[in-house]
Amino acid sequence: MTASLVVFLVAVPLCVGVAVASGVPAELGLITGIVGGLVVGLLPGSSLQVSGPAAGLTVLVYEAVQRYGAGSLGVLVLGAGLVQLLLGGLGLGRWFRAISVAVVQGMLAGIGLVLMAGQVYAMADAQAPAGGVEKVAGLVGLVSGVPSAAALCVGVGTVLVLVVWPRWRWAARTVPAPLVAVALAAGATALLDLRVRRVEVQGLLDAVRLPGGDDFARLAEVGVVGTVLAFALIASAESLFSAAAVDRLHEGPRTDYDKELMAQGAGNAVCGVLGALPMTAVIVRSAANVQAGARTKVSRVLHGVWLLVFAALLPAALGVIPVAALAGVLVHAGWKLVPVRALGPLWREHRGESVVLGVTAVAIVVTNLFEGVVLGLLLAVAKTAWDISHVHVEVEEDDGEGKEGGVLGVRVLGNATFLRLPKLLGALEALPQDRVVRLDLSGLRHTDHACAAALEGWAEQRRRARVGAGGGSGAGAGGGGVGGDGDEDGVASVLVA
Repeated sequence: MTASLVVFLVAVPLCVGVAVASGVPAELGLITGIVGGLVVGLLPGSSLQVSGPAAGLTVLVYEAVQRYGAGSLGVLVLGAGLVQLLLGGLGLGRWFRAISVAVVQGMLAGIGLVLMAGQVYAMADAQAPAGGVEKVAGLVGLVSGVPSAAALCVGVGTVLVLVVWPRWRWAARTVPAPLVAVALAAGATALLDLRVRRVEVQGLLDAVRLPGGDDFARLAEVGVVGTVLAFALIASAESLFSAAAVDRLHEGPRTDYDKELMAQGAGNAVCGVLGALPMTAVIVRSAANVQAGARTKVSRVLHGVWLLVFAALLPAALGVIPVAALAGVLVHAGWKLVPVRALGPLWREHRGESVVLGVTAVAIVVTNLFEGVVLGLLLAVAKTAWDISHVHVEVEEDDGEGKEGGVLGVRVLGNATFLRLPKLLGALEALPQDRVVRLDLSGLRHTDHACAAALEGWAEQRRRARVGAGGGSGAGAGGGGVGGDGDEDGVASVLVA
């Protein structure tokens, strides 16, 4: 019971803030939180993880609403939920753990940067530009001419409370920082009668919009399908990485990734039918749930009950909340998405991974979330291919040691791929021309077609050169393949040139 109340108090400002930042009515964020508690909370998967609207999808949802309209949001979320159900049913949930951590961190960092840049405008009651680059570039002009100094003070004060309140550990365990920050901002705004923008309230049932036939017809558009896949994949990755983090916080049952993915899919399908925001598992609420002493899924179900009671009985309470305060909550949340503390150690120990992280984050800011993540994944795959394609050349006297024209034994070890072909050919072409070379390729674990053709060509060229110079050696081959790939690649395990 105590844990459910703590999670409820954390969830209220986040649900409302994410909805406002996504460009939809605040009630839709609460609906997603309610579904996350009452639907996903009852399903198997992770017992202590709490789901709801997440800051990580805010940028993508806002772009979708601006492009396709708020009315099409339901069918987008419904489609994403069905994709998640399919992925979970096929047992692909565990494969999300294979995504490069650097790509995920870069994705979260890029989302955090765009989120902060956009919400700074909301803190000043200003209209944010559309693109990520425009948001960042426009910050200079925003500083020089703030539309509402009162709203900016409310937003900055909210951020300060969020930073300072957790330092008072006893108080932070009793009352969550987001609730304190938003309550103080609302109280100060009312007491001082500040002219700032407040949350607009429609009512829970009025905010629900069921998808219609025209909305489903848009699923034939390529852009809509891409947005659905982006919703599904990013929400799934964020939820399952959150599950892994939550599992490290408690000693209870571990998460079943396939069942958790299907639970998230079911929740998003229901949210889609109701026209609400997409959901993910949220690490902030989940960590609060564990730290408050939750032991079973009852706490996350009850948190959904409290959200439903609040939205049904006290919707007018949302109308006193300044938008600048919610923007401050999201600026703070966006900053926490950027792995600032991990950047230094990552650069010192794994520079390639830090490059993947940085490129992914910058690409999201410059382009969009989907293209940035795809670029990050491609870069991670290319980096992995480069890392595993090590090839090493060893040279030793085989026989006739010390005699001109004796046999020179050369052994190649590792993985011969086109990425390392310049290094391999450079080492072979540097061998003395007056020696017979016995090239042992049995130490290669893999040889791709490009390297196989290059090695055969090098042996043939060297044989012709020796024949033209009057040498007597030809090209021969020993038995066996190259690291199990010899028959496929068409190159023998031993070449003599």
